[in-house]
Amino acid sequence: MEVVMSLFDFIMHIDQHLSEFANEYGLWIYAILFLIIFVETGVVVMPFLPGDSLLFAAGMLAAQPTNDLNVWVMIAILLVAAILGDTLNYQIGKRVGYKATKIKIFGKNFVKEEHLDKTHAFYEKYGSKTIVIARFVPIVRTLAPFVAGIGSMSYKTFLTYNVIGAICWVVGITLAGYLLGGIELVKDNFSKIILLITVLSILPIIIEVLKEKFGKKSTAE
Repeated sequence: MEVVMSLFDFIMHIDQHLSEFANEYGLWIYAILFLIIFVETGVVVMPFLPGDSLLFAAGMLAAQPTNDLNVWVMIAILLVAAILGDTLNYQIGKRVGYKATKIKIFGKNFVKEEHLDKTHAFYEKYGSKTIVIARFVPIVRTLAPFVAGIGSMSYKTFLTYNVIGAICWVVGITLAGYLLGGIELVKDNFSKIILLITVLSILPIIIEVLKEKFGKKSTAE
């Protein structure tokens, strides 16, 4: 429980934590951001890392005049991390397959069958475009390239959508944080904004769950 609360605090106050990292480690903050995004997108058992909120907070951090950070350098580094992360996840799915679902951390399976089912549902609905759309959906973002590797998607097709999705996700959210980061209303209500981003990002999953639930009820009646 303590680990969960620490992660929750990190996500909700990620702007403060990144500022502390930047003050303490200077330009090494680029490497820290690279590592977090690479692990979240590239390691199938790490779907809980704060991708969306991290990108937004990173943009805000680059906008602060007290930092020697360049937003375009940051975007380039994060793009490489996102593309390489999805590529690694695709290769894990292709070479290891469903054996990865048996991996346990702290005694629990971090790749849950229901999460894989939801990801398969996304593929059935959106096809190869899932790789792009999934960038904006937590959990599905991490599992989509893994499932693509297990399935029959060619690497050429995967790489195309991987790059497009990474550009839309990284550039869009990081620039949003950079452009809005200087507004006092945004800075003073960061936790609420992160909560809103989280809710909006998981909304597609909620909608799919509700459709499935009420669809079954209608069929049963």
